[in-house]
Amino acid sequence: MTGLDPDNWDDLRRLGHRMIDDMVDRLATLRDGPVWRPMPDAVRDALHDTLPSGPTSPDILYERFRASIAPYATGNTHPGFMGWVHGGGTGVGMLAELLAGGLNANCGGRDHAPVEIERAVIGWAARIMGFPDDATGLLVTGSSMANMIAVVTASRAARDGLALRRQGVGGRKLVGYAAATAHGCIARAFDLTGLGTDALRVLPVDSEHRMDLAALRAAIAADRAAGLEPFIVIGTAGTVDTGAIDDLDTIAEIAAAEGLWFHVDGAFGALAMLSPTHRPALQGLERADSVAFDFHKWAQVPYDAGCILVRTPGRQAAAFAQSLAYLSREDRGLAGNAPWFCDLGPDLSRGFRALKVWMTLGTYGTDRMGLMVDECCAVAQHLARRVDREPLLERLAPVGLNIVCFRVCVPGVDLDLLNGELVKDLHESGVAAPSTTMVDGVRAIRAAIVNHRTVAADVDAMVDALLRLLADRLETLAK
Repeated sequence: MTGLDPDNWDDLRRLGHRMIDDMVDRLATLRDGPVWRPMPDAVRDALHDTLPSGPTSPDILYERFRASIAPYATGNTHPGFMGWVHGGGTGVGMLAELLAGGLNANCGGRDHAPVEIERAVIGWAARIMGFPDDATGLLVTGSSMANMIAVVTASRAARDGLALRRQGVGGRKLVGYAAATAHGCIARAFDLTGLGTDALRVLPVDSEHRMDLAALRAAIAADRAAGLEPFIVIGTAGTVDTGAIDDLDTIAEIAAAEGLWFHVDGAFGALAMLSPTHRPALQGLERADSVAFDFHKWAQVPYDAGCILVRTPGRQAAAFAQSLAYLSREDRGLAGNAPWFCDLGPDLSRGFRALKVWMTLGTYGTDRMGLMVDECCAVAQHLARRVDREPLLERLAPVGLNIVCFRVCVPGVDLDLLNGELVKDLHESGVAAPSTTMVDGVRAIRAAIVNHRTVAADVDAMVDALLRLLADRLETLAK
């Protein structure tokens, strides 16, 4: 027999129990280790061994995982991880991944329970975002794919959308609008969908890093006068650099008046809708035609778990559905239960992402998740106050949600270079892992408080370590 099941299931059961115990222990003791450590060259090289032609015991492979993979992971589970915008995950989400892997369901469609779980999760997402109960959507890899689906859907919702699917975008002069603070995946969506990045009007921002609405109105008028076809305006709920939120309510009004599709990229910030404290800052999001966001960020679901929601039923299907003989839908049997999720996006083969979302939201509930959002924002405000008190630190942007941008500021040195090097020093210290960005033309240290494990003491530890590392560098320069 050449099947791949083990000869002894008890051996696999024993190994599985050991893996779960080890990973639970790891989550329980995260604070005892560094946030991140560099991978030695010898360890890195050993991972690139030859293609295995014969079998290796799973026990041996697990020992390799423990020695060469787990110690050198990204570190975003650790409370000292504050770089980019990475969620911290949870133990229950980890176990959900195990269950989903055991079912090995393809959620492209057909009549089975995992599809219904994804439908339930999309319904929950619609309620969180203030969308109608009949809104459509699906889970994808992340907001990059979700935003691309939104751009495609919006373009097909424009005039002669069905013809656009057949003839392509070459004969049309479609243009869209987003602020300079929009995520790079927006321009990439215009690129990869064939619209071209020149079709995206990049608008200036105001002093609070929000879209300049006068510039939006002027750009739409200029494009119409030039014979172009405006079709979408994209607002951001939580900009990637500073966490700023565009004036979504006014953008919604402009889009409605101009007959444009209103999309919101809410990769992490949209989940502030869980918080009664911060939800008012997102007023207008509920008026969007579509919203993209990630459960794997503030909702703490394991990677990957992005989501796209579309307000009006039928819009996604009009953009993506195909009629193929080998994917025929039936009135009963396994090929029933239409419409299928493969009709709402580009993927036919789709994993059971919904289970980890379902188990995470089900375990904690939206009230507790909202309190977690509040706590992250409170830690960010604590960090902002600490930065403001330190003579050698300068805050570079308002703190609207959970991102604090600041820099070390000492005379007589290249500050961009110094701050960049200090962040690398912090990474290698293992104490904390912020990232960097550019704010108003200067390099900033960027701390995004997304991990539910991060508390005020963790950001204080980061600042303390940063100032120690700065003192070491200044001492070296003085010699």
